[in-house]
Amino acid sequence: MQATKSAKDPRKQRKRLYQAPAHLRHKLMAAPLSPELAASKGIKTLPLKKGDTVRVMRGDHIGFEGKVNQVDLKRYRIFLEGLTREKVDGTNIFVSVHPSKVMIKNLKLDDKWRKAIVERKKELALSRKEKETKKTVKRTSKAAREKKGEKKAAVEEKVKENPAKKKVQKKTAAEKKTEKEPVAKTKPKRTKKKSTTRKTNLRTKGVK
Repeated sequence: MQATKSAKDPRKQRKRLYQAPAHLRHKLMAAPLSPELAASKGIKTLPLKKGDTVRVMRGDHIGFEGKVNQVDLKRYRIFLEGLTREKVDGTNIFVSVHPSKVMIKNLKLDDKWRKAIVERKKELALSRKEKETKKTVKRTSKAAREKKGEKKAAVEEKVKENPAKKKVQKKTAAEKKTEKEPVAKTKPKRTKKKSTTRKTNLRTKGVK
């Protein structure tokens, strides 16, 4: 299988289109479905096939509706029944239209392979929708949690700013009594100071 790596260089893009294999050319021939058809089938785009009815949305032949008469994979063009032009010599030829300029109005589903493709695409679209809904539910729940956290933080900040508004717990009668009764203060012990006077003899004390 050819590499599907994106290329920014226009020369590389043209080269890849020119040298693309058939299975990739078929994918490049896809066109969008009409809103009514997309709602009923559950898919948005599908590669064009001979027998599909399409409507030209852009270009010189805007508004023209017709069945696909031929699909040219080599030149990436389709030819519609009734969309012709007259040459100088008088002969009529089909006018080529690029698949990006048309919208599919009705699908030809006589092919079992194409039916399988439609069913597979529908299942994929449903699974994607379920995943998207799950993601949205997760995002909403996460946002709600963040909002709750922000509210709690704001309340805590207000309480810190105004501590007087905090709820005062009711004290019991025993706690009130202990608060009212004065606590006996213990006096600090006095240390005896050592006498600095020199000791005199006992004899001298007795003499007048």
